[in-house]
Amino acid sequence: MSERVPAVERWLAWRYLATRQREGFVSFIAIVSMVGVALGVATLIVVLSVMGGFREQLIGRIIGMNGHIVVTAREGMLQTTPELLETLRTAPGVKTLRLTLERQALLTANGQTRGAIVRGVRLEDLTSRDIVTRGIVDGGLGGFDVRRGVVMGQWLRQALNLRIGDTFSIVTQKLGDGGAIAPRYSDYELLATFLTKRYEFDSSLVFVPLRMLQEDLEYDRRTVSSIDLELADPNAAPAVAAGLRATLKRDDLKIADWQALNARFMGALQVERVMMFIILSLIVLVAAMNVVASFTMLVRVKRGNIAILRTMGAGSGTIVRAFFMAAAGVGLVGTAAGTALGLFICANTAAIGRWLGSVAAQGKGAAEVDFVTSMPARVDPVEVLSIVAVAIVLSLAAAAYPAWRSTKIEPVEGLRHE
Repeated sequence: MSERVPAVERWLAWRYLATRQREGFVSFIAIVSMVGVALGVATLIVVLSVMGGFREQLIGRIIGMNGHIVVTAREGMLQTTPELLETLRTAPGVKTLRLTLERQALLTANGQTRGAIVRGVRLEDLTSRDIVTRGIVDGGLGGFDVRRGVVMGQWLRQALNLRIGDTFSIVTQKLGDGGAIAPRYSDYELLATFLTKRYEFDSSLVFVPLRMLQEDLEYDRRTVSSIDLELADPNAAPAVAAGLRATLKRDDLKIADWQALNARFMGALQVERVMMFIILSLIVLVAAMNVVASFTMLVRVKRGNIAILRTMGAGSGTIVRAFFMAAAGVGLVGTAAGTALGLFICANTAAIGRWLGSVAAQGKGAAEVDFVTSMPARVDPVEVLSIVAVAIVLSLAAAAYPAWRSTKIEPVEGLRHE
């Protein structure tokens, strides 16, 4: 008998969900509730995945121009001794080591003057930066570190009205006789321009050969402003930085990881991520409330049937489990359908972006269209599992109340209204 009870409960749950002429409106509400759960789950997955993609792109652009770990001197300039470079290069997880000499300067050309950040780098360090090499829009890196050539942001080039091959002046400062500040002029040729789609880089950053900038600033070959370390795993940066501090034990050095350098920005992204998850979860909650409403109505409609089952010997547990299975089934099926729909949309964001781009292209500028067509999506398995877990919990919680209400119907009262 105990083996037959679950089958009876499943049959009852299915009968409660089946559309009948009398209960058709209730069944329609249950279907709408299931669709609501599915759309809520799909919306959560798609929105959080797209936001995660944009977040990953943004963090990649921040890290792409700097290192996962930045080593600087607490005072003055940093001396790149062989011992220091060897210790940093052989640290666990270090993939690439880059030397950087950075100065603020003025750029003058064609009667225009613009402030800029001049960054001296080696050719191998420049070519290893994917954010630069993949963003080259004009010219090339041939001749860099051989000729007095530079690579600058595209928007800065436009502001100075320069073309590839043009010569311009970089104005820095030096201490003259008696401690007076005097300008220092150096002429360079524009070799290439890049576009990272980040304003602070594209409008102010200039890459200059490290050796030539050291000569212009009257520094020796070992003098730099920072050493940037790129790691195989960016998330391991705090642990690697802590290990370097313990290994070097030098109070004159400052070793900072990218998360510490961008602590406020990363904190804001994390708060935005959590708040968006909570806000969008309300969509699933609203759909779950519809499940409560529809199955509470179903309990009232079926009270005569419940009374007949009770008089035939069916226990209250059987009735409760049947209604619980019916209500929970709506939520679980909606959750499964929503998960499949959300993952399908995330897997086809490129095609969807192109379609939206064709629609947005009518009367819009290139920047707006590019923003739509380049819509990324990064599906985080942990986020998807969290969304599914929240949806299942809300669905089961929504199924509990109607099931509990079914136990409050007495056989006599139920038959009286039949």
